This record gives sequence, C-alpha cells and structure tokens, in this order.
Amino acid sequence: QVLLVESGGGLVQAGGSLRLSCATSARTFSDYAMAWFRQAPGNERDFVAAISWKRGSSTYYADSVKGRFTISRDNAKNTVYLHMTSLKPEDTAVYYCAAADAATTGQAMGRRGLYDYWGQGTQITVSS
Repeated sequence: QVLLVESGGGLVQAGGSLRLSCATSARTFSDYAMAWFRQAPGNERDFVAAISWKRGSSTYYADSVKGRFTISRDNAKNTVYLHMTSLKPEDTAVYYCAAADAATTGQAMGRRGLYDYWGQGTQITVSS
C-alpha cells in the first residue's frame, strides 16, 4: 500500500501561481510514474499532468494546462510537485495525486486506469 498526501491547495486570484506537493510512503518512489488529476463539481476526474518513473525523463500534460503547469519529482524526498502559473477560474477543482507502478511514458500516462494509488485531494479555488 502506498499512501499519498497532497498539500499546497488554497484560494488564489486569477493569474496567480501555486505549487502543489504530494508526499508518498513508497519505499521505492522512483519506480512509480506519478500524475495529477482534478475534479470539479459535477465533472469527472480529469487528467492534468504526469511524469514517468526513475528520473522523470518523460512528462505529459493535458492541453488545457500545457505551458502553464509543470510537473516535477524529487526522488530523494519521495515527492512530486505541480507548479501552476497563470491560473484561471476554470482551474478550480479538487486536485488529486496518483501513483502507478509502471514504466509507462508519454501519452499513455494520461489514462486514469493506469494508476494504482490515489491521494485524498486538495482544493484549488481560483477567483476571477
């Protein structure tokens, strides 16, 4: 069992920035592909960004966040980050961290069913 704990959510004005963190209990964190998903009220949980296992040489982003969000990982800290800039009201959602015990790269990392473990989520609210 891998526990994931998100932090860094909150209220921000449109155009602002936030950084989310996801700390994990994985003993071999570098063996996991990591991702962020988000879910707004009444919507499905949508893919946001993913980073591949090991050194994270492969990243993949949803079109809606490409160029504004950056995913990164620090294997020494067992943590994955999501740096969000130029935030928009439509970015408002609960953001979830996810982990997959898989060597998947590229677009395939955007598939929700790939992920074995999920955090409890952190709320991001972007005011206009």
